[in-house]
Amino acid sequence: MAQRLTLGIDVGTTSVKAGVIDATGQVVAQFAQSYPTTRVGAQMVEQNPEDWITLINNALAAFAGYDVSAIGLTSQVNTHVFVGQDGAALMPAIVWQDGRAGAEAAALDVRVTQEQKLAWWGAPMPIDASHACSRMAWVAKNRPDIWDKTRYVMLPKDYCLLNMTGEATTDPLSNIGLVDNDLNYIPQVFDLVAGAAGRAAPLAPICQIIGKMRNGPFQGVPVVSGTMDAWAGLVGTGGARDRSTVYLSGTSEIMGISSHEVVPTPGAIVFPQCEGVRLHAAPTQSGGDAKVWFAQASGLSLDEMTDLVADAPRSSATPLFLPQLQGERAPLWDADLRAAFLGVSRQTGQADLARAVYEGVAMAARMALEKLQSSANVCGDSIACGGGGFQSAPWNQIRADVMGVELNVLAAKEPGILGAATMAAIGVGDYTGFEQAYDALAVFDRSYVPNPERVAQYNDLYALYQEAISQNADLGKRLTRVNNPVSAS
Repeated sequence: MAQRLTLGIDVGTTSVKAGVIDATGQVVAQFAQSYPTTRVGAQMVEQNPEDWITLINNALAAFAGYDVSAIGLTSQVNTHVFVGQDGAALMPAIVWQDGRAGAEAAALDVRVTQEQKLAWWGAPMPIDASHACSRMAWVAKNRPDIWDKTRYVMLPKDYCLLNMTGEATTDPLSNIGLVDNDLNYIPQVFDLVAGAAGRAAPLAPICQIIGKMRNGPFQGVPVVSGTMDAWAGLVGTGGARDRSTVYLSGTSEIMGISSHEVVPTPGAIVFPQCEGVRLHAAPTQSGGDAKVWFAQASGLSLDEMTDLVADAPRSSATPLFLPQLQGERAPLWDADLRAAFLGVSRQTGQADLARAVYEGVAMAARMALEKLQSSANVCGDSIACGGGGFQSAPWNQIRADVMGVELNVLAAKEPGILGAATMAAIGVGDYTGFEQAYDALAVFDRSYVPNPERVAQYNDLYALYQEAISQNADLGKRLTRVNNPVSAS
């Protein structure tokens, strides 16, 4: 059967990206436009859901001349939209980086035993500040007016699908912590928050056609359910192959290993088996976001920062950077952690600080990967890589040296778009499954081999990094109490 063009849309943390993909994995046409994120205080991170809709409509208008067979979506997750009966957002979306529900999360987590977690999820995953129930508990307590009007608590992808098709659905993989290993909702989890179960959208398989475009240039074109950006990107980068190791770099770093074996490991996420793939994942909190922060604070462009690092090798003046600017997800799951530079001297310059940021992000990724290797019982000698963060050659080499393995970089710059388009193609029958689609679409065009001397140096530095994380956690909490004496009391 002739394979047709498919359209993939990725509603990311900072931008909407979309592309028309042909049968060889080539991007025929591409769209990318960013939208703002609002940060209030140390914990609140919000976005306007209507920005996502506007940019999706802009992308569809830009692709109006293409004969597209299906549309697939992926998006950031653990970002939640409280939606009213009319399908409109009732308040700004609470972004995955938002830590306002930390107290609610802690109160919920102690009500769930380790035995329950293992039975439900196959791993002792915590209920953290980004969990849907934590967010619902916070809104119910602090915004009861919003809670009373809420019909659905939706992820960005599902809010956009509702706008595009009129259908209210979600997929099981995107709802980590709410579904079990059989891809069904867990009633006992919803029971933690009164009224939570009635505000969850119905589940639909990730490659199922849930409806058709209601209007616009692609009116009548089938739209596939899709799933979260991490799963879509990891599978699009190579996670469809059993026992493969994959690495996505964007706003955050996301490590993944595909393995049907599960060794319960604190800190790791284990997805239910779906479409023949059992994915172990470890998303950090800050990757490219740390680079953006440093560039903005230093008055540099991102390219200028990369050039600085390329021209300045590690020296005795290079400090150690802990990249937990807004807490940490995998493998530490501590929303209160904060970043630090350690070992700054009079000789430390801007280039040393920039290099330290790149190295610190790589070490956070290594820490996450080590937990995954235990969880999946897999330790490979190469990693398939994708995402915007892998467009920097100096950073790629640092990552290879810190991790001590060869990195192979996907030619497609946006694996999330490729993953979304792949789900659309499977949904309309162009491929029988993800492994066949991966064989047809995935092309790698660059490799980075670790330098043995630098690997040895980074091994020593990584040992210090691990020790510094534990020490900094306590100091950071004490500093927070000093800086916020009223709230601490």
